[in-house]
Amino acid sequence: MERRFTLEYWIDEGWYVGRLKEVPGVFSQGETIEELEKNIREAYHLMMAEEEISPPHEAYQKELEIQV
Repeated sequence: MERRFTLEYWIDEGWYVGRLKEVPGVFSQGETIEELEKNIREAYHLMMAEEEISPPHEAYQKELEIQV
């Protein structure tokens, strides 16, 4: 399966630094835009692998409204 995400990036002291806008916590960097893309994909896969690990107890979910 393939999904599309938005890579938001900027240049900081010569490094391409970026994040996936739709997935909080997925950040990476690279010396080139191609390296950033490779690294951000790896960071995404690592993040998703962590989420597949079951918690040691039963987890619950609830929708929460926050006024902004």
